[in-house]
Amino acid sequence: MAAVPDKEGKRGTLLGFPFPKEIFPMSPERPLVVLAGPIHADGHANLEREARVVVCTDETEAGLVKMAADAQGILFRAKPRCTESLMAACKQLKVVGRHGVGLDTVDIPAATRLGVAVVHAPGSNSQAVAEHALMLMLVCVKKTLYQDKLTRAGDWGAKKGSATTAHTELAGKTLGIVGIGNIGRRIARFCGAIGMKVLAYDKYVPADEIRTRGAEPVESLEALMPQVDVLTCHTPLTPETKHMINAKTLGLVKRGAVYVNTSRGGVQEEHALFEALTRGQLGAAGIDVFEEEPCPVDNPLLNLDNVVLSTHMAGVTKEATARASVQVTSEMLRVLRGEKPDVLVNPEVGPRLGLR
Repeated sequence: MAAVPDKEGKRGTLLGFPFPKEIFPMSPERPLVVLAGPIHADGHANLEREARVVVCTDETEAGLVKMAADAQGILFRAKPRCTESLMAACKQLKVVGRHGVGLDTVDIPAATRLGVAVVHAPGSNSQAVAEHALMLMLVCVKKTLYQDKLTRAGDWGAKKGSATTAHTELAGKTLGIVGIGNIGRRIARFCGAIGMKVLAYDKYVPADEIRTRGAEPVESLEALMPQVDVLTCHTPLTPETKHMINAKTLGLVKRGAVYVNTSRGGVQEEHALFEALTRGQLGAAGIDVFEEEPCPVDNPLLNLDNVVLSTHMAGVTKEATARASVQVTSEMLRVLRGEKPDVLVNPEVGPRLGLR
């Protein structure tokens, strides 16, 4: 896993970089912030206390550039991506915000070169995603969808102990967590309380800290895979993590293991995942994220009875959406006021803010 800002914000916090107002003055006119799509009312109101706010509903880069040409801040949601060309075209831009935790849609090196601060909302949806991941595990091992189908059909006569219908318990099973940050540590706590043995692989968290977070450390993904009954991914998408769940690594798991992914679709190679599910190497999977989103209706994973699916919505609870909107807009306003943000993804840009 690549060295990215920790979900706690520790590695992304600006340390020792002042934001002197003499080099980053506030404009006498309230700054313009453009939202790439609507946000929660709490976050919108937070911005409007100090900024002019415009919502862009055009999801293309050209449409956003047209509206944000004179903006000092842009808040990104799903589309478009925050590219170098987009930021370069907005000559007054000082800060971009990512509504949520993931940063794979933001060109951080380009932002740093251009002197643009990048802020986000780490931790805002951690509880929501952890709950969703636990739900997917339970639906898989309890065969909830199949049982629901039988019940609705009035079929109470299915053999409860058959391989098709029998469900099982998480207690006593071994959980493997890939990435034990803010979400992964919650999963460790949830599943430890259920009675699972919890292991974790995270090369950027020291072994003692992994233990503090409720799991036993494992030194590599290859060492983790053969030990687990359930594997859950909570890692950002980086060049290092792309397709880390592939034919080779899936071939290492116990036959019939359960796979859950609520992180990013690019972490998994979906053809290999499909093969593992159809050949029995994996017994079931709970998938919230896909390599291509929205997921095409002809994606073969959608045809499998042993897969539980959702539309990349694990972190989109009412509570998490409100938290993320307030958190990221507050960070943007700090930058626009010439103050130090609580979490700055690219701290190298600190001394250069406002010098474009």
